[in-house]
Amino acid sequence: MKNYYIKNRFLILRRFTQLGILLLFFLSNCSLITINNKEHLIFQGNLESFTKNERNLAIANTKTELIAPPILMGNLSGSKILDFLPMSDPLVFLQVFFAGGAISLDLFLGFLVIVFIYGIFLGRGFCAFVCPINLITDLANFLRRKLKIENIRFVVFSRQTKFAILALSLFLSFLFGILAWESISPISMLHRGVVFGMGMGFFGILAVFLFDLFMLKNGFCGHLCPLGATYSIIGAKSLLKVQYDLDKCTKCMNCVRICPENQVLDLIGKHSGFVNKIACIKCGRCIEACDDDALHFNLLNFKTKKEKK
Repeated sequence: MKNYYIKNRFLILRRFTQLGILLLFFLSNCSLITINNKEHLIFQGNLESFTKNERNLAIANTKTELIAPPILMGNLSGSKILDFLPMSDPLVFLQVFFAGGAISLDLFLGFLVIVFIYGIFLGRGFCAFVCPINLITDLANFLRRKLKIENIRFVVFSRQTKFAILALSLFLSFLFGILAWESISPISMLHRGVVFGMGMGFFGILAVFLFDLFMLKNGFCGHLCPLGATYSIIGAKSLLKVQYDLDKCTKCMNCVRICPENQVLDLIGKHSGFVNKIACIKCGRCIEACDDDALHFNLLNFKTKKEKK
């Protein structure tokens, strides 16, 4: 059992952060209300269940936050940690800017915080450790392996398509004055569905799942998602990298088979070095799959330089 946890340590950490973030957003929209000396839990401010004889018993009573202050409030487009530190979706920020919308101080500061965290340290790590749609696409990839249809694809898209969709989203935002991608984003549909209740957005999420399962492996995240393209650009020079040691490698290629963006591992079996491609989502699956201890996370050059001293 201990070996299982070590072998899947990054996968466990990813699921913990993804589900934990969704839970914190969900709890921030829950409250407590006391009616007749009895406490009731309220989800998303819905008071309909307290209606009796055409009178809502909850209206005259004061609600209190379930967690005060909320650890994480808002949504993935714009949120605050402990009601203090703003976080903004960088693609939402760019769409608001190109659409000519008013940029609030929190939105601007939240954008700077994201650029600092992911630009300096984590690169495209948002896609692996925060984005909820990763739960859906990982499930589709898991079923692909179980159904032995890993190599089947019915459509072909270049992995550069996501950059074209990013440019198109910003152009349409500028042209029509709307948040073009945000209005159809399955990431926002899933997040808001979990936090506020699922509606028609379910079908958008189902479309992503079926597309990845039957049409193209890692199709949405790897080929189409403009938010992933945005984080690729922001984190192009980030410090956290995967380091490869050719001397330890037996060229089993397990790392390449498990990697959702396996084009970034083009150095495997050729030369030692760092995975520098901007598409790497820092998920750590290649490290977990390697039985040769040939792959590690490393702050670019920091450890190597320290060892040389």
